[in-house]
Amino acid sequence: MAETMTEIGAVAAARAQDVHREYGRGGAVVRALRGVSVDMVSGTFTAVMGPSGSGKTTLLHCLAGMDRPTRGSVWWDGTEVSRLPERRLAVLRRSRVGFVFQAFNLMPAMTVAQNVELPGRLAGERPDRGRVLEALERVGLAGRAGHRPGQLSGGQQQRVAIARALVARPRVLFADEPTGALDRATGHEVLALLREGVDRDGGTCVMVTHDPVAAAYADRVLLLADGLLVEEMRRPSAARISECLSRLGG
Repeated sequence: MAETMTEIGAVAAARAQDVHREYGRGGAVVRALRGVSVDMVSGTFTAVMGPSGSGKTTLLHCLAGMDRPTRGSVWWDGTEVSRLPERRLAVLRRSRVGFVFQAFNLMPAMTVAQNVELPGRLAGERPDRGRVLEALERVGLAGRAGHRPGQLSGGQQQRVAIARALVARPRVLFADEPTGALDRATGHEVLALLREGVDRDGGTCVMVTHDPVAAAYADRVLLLADGLLVEEMRRPSAARISECLSRLGG
């Protein structure tokens, strides 16, 4: 199994240490992750790939605090979050991480601005209109705050979802197949936005994708197979990623 370590002097914004995740019991148990250790260094863009059932989405959910390891630990900066009580974890998750889904998950009856404000409102916080507009400006939608999702293209809706994730200024942005529902040209626009967030703002992005072209936007690509981390590539080309995936049956 390949194991990645934090570079000397670098800070891990998120870390998995010997993470196992099992579902079910007895003979029906499914071992989605089998001892994965990986550091997501601050200011980097990491893509996680692998065949169907390899554990890539499970790893993302564990790192983002949306799922808990069966064994092992998850850390954000210097805080172990995998053993925190759910209420404390929820509070920390709102301030430390953002999450972008393939399906956008926007509320159709709400305006763009209201969708961006929604996580804060659900947490009982008063919306900060300035931060909402700043987040929309960062994703190129400064003039669409009053529109509803149905008035936007798919790519624009995904930009709203990214703004919603960014409004709390998270340390790490997690993205699960963020271009999976978009055409290739629009997908490139979204990927360029994620890349810019790392290069310009010093953010940290961790993205699950099945697309080698999308993964080539990342600083490194992690390949999983059967719940194990089997290979790590630094700044690989889409062709090299495709070749490695083919060997794994992806």
